Amino acid sequence: MKKRMTILDKAEVAMKKAIKKVVAQHKKDGRPLFIWKNGRVKKIFAEQIKK
Repeated sequence: MKKRMTILDKAEVAMKKAIKKVVAQHKKDGRPLFIWKNGRVKKIFAEQIKK
């Protein structure tokens, strides 16, 4: 029997899907991504984006 997904599980799946889409689009367009890492904003260039 399949387990029903909670609203939290659905939100997590949707967020991961959205992130993958944004990362792929930035890589395709050659635009950098800005992320929050260790309390600071970090710029990741398109060439550094891993799939």
